[in-house]
Amino acid sequence: MVKTRTKKLRGGHYGRGMKAGRGKGKKGGSGNAGLHKHKWVWTLKYDPLHFGGKGFTSHHPGKLVVPLTLSELSAKLEHLREDGYVTENDGKVSINLKAAGFNRLLGSGDFRLKSTIIVEKATEKALSKLSALGITVETDGGDSKK
Repeated sequence: MVKTRTKKLRGGHYGRGMKAGRGKGKKGGSGNAGLHKHKWVWTLKYDPLHFGGKGFTSHHPGKLVVPLTLSELSAKLEHLREDGYVTENDGKVSINLKAAGFNRLLGSGDFRLKSTIIVEKATEKALSKLSALGITVETDGGDSKK
């Protein structure tokens, strides 16, 4: 007489063939086999970043540029004064944009307060506009334009 287990492993009855019903069955390879082929849908659904492809790492990050235009400087002047970045000594007004976190002064807009502006960098347009009004700009190199 044929035992039940022997009958079960002879195949055909369950629709799995000879080896499919034994042990791990038809798993399509071991490990990461087939992630680019027959397991591609699984890869997209459960491990979309398996092959990388999300951004890149810059090994030479540049310095963050925080610009301020002349019109924005006019609008923010009171806030800068409240935060202590605008000081007055002997009637001379000094605006320290470098300490306020701005590192570039751009020339678009208008600014008319007679003052000294301390900033890391300033564009030629900003320097020419401000020097025409008699406003001094001190940049990082220690040079001042009037």
